[in-house]
Amino acid sequence: MANQLNIGDTFPAMTLNVVGGGGTITVPDDLDTDYNIVLLYRGHW
Repeated sequence: MANQLNIGDTFPAMTLNVVGGGGTITVPDDLDTDYNIVLLYRGHW
């Protein structure tokens, strides 16, 4: 199991698939503001 982030921790760099539009996004490099929300969900149960 992965470690959880704590207050003040840096979000780990990762490349994610974009739902619907295709392509990918690299977090946090492709986010252009200081504050962002990243919603991750499990695709299959």
